[in-house]
Amino acid sequence: MPPARNLAPNASPLAFFGAELRRYRTQAGLSQEQLASAINYSTSLVGAVELANRTPNRDFAERSDRALNADGNLSRLWPLVHLGSYPTWFRTWVDVEREARTLRTWQPLVVPGLLQTEAYARAVVSRQPGMSADEAEEQIAARLARQEILTREDPVLLWVLLDEGVLSRPIGDRADMHEQLAKLVTMAVLPNITVQVLPMDAGSSCGLAGAFVIASLPGAPDTVYLEAQREGRISDVPDDVVAVANRYTAIQADALPARASIDLIEKVMSEKWT
Repeated sequence: MPPARNLAPNASPLAFFGAELRRYRTQAGLSQEQLASAINYSTSLVGAVELANRTPNRDFAERSDRALNADGNLSRLWPLVHLGSYPTWFRTWVDVEREARTLRTWQPLVVPGLLQTEAYARAVVSRQPGMSADEAEEQIAARLARQEILTREDPVLLWVLLDEGVLSRPIGDRADMHEQLAKLVTMAVLPNITVQVLPMDAGSSCGLAGAFVIASLPGAPDTVYLEAQREGRISDVPDDVVAVANRYTAIQADALPARASIDLIEKVMSEKWT
């Protein structure tokens, strides 16, 4: 394992978290193997977090706090680490997403990040040109961490419109796709999540213009996120919000009802990905 002097705590929030984790672990007289056993995570992950090569999730931070008697300091650092894992332009949207009461999204190409499995997310992220394995793992961890807004004590209401082609597009291997569609079904029956599928026979759709998300926040105007090739665009300009909301309504009008959508997902899962 590289020596402690190779760490640069001031390089990023993740690096600072790693340095603090190592400091508390050393003070507690534990090896990486002993800490890993205490928190039920792998030794390799503990080492990677200490070297700022992996982004920890909230559960990792909270368990480490308890195991190392860190008085909640690692948990308090975690939101900074979480936010620092995203590109600068995307951080505003992460804040919006976390504060939103309702999210409505249309996705014509892939399962939205909030519903992706780890394997599916890895298959999507790893295909980005020029991305290193460490960068990919950091993005995957950050993407999965965002999903906690769906299962927290006061979860966001999520309305998802998916193009039927998403169910058949191979992302990863057959097992990955089966797992992903199974997760869609599992999440879609939660009271705060609705998934509807736009069938192929709907033909041309205004959704062909691209993916988007509409966030409704308490005491604030709705905000929209529109995906783009390099950087997404975020806007709360009323004209933009109305235009995107109208697109969502038009797509939803052609989508299958929620129950029929779940039936279709299960059908594709069993016939194509088993």
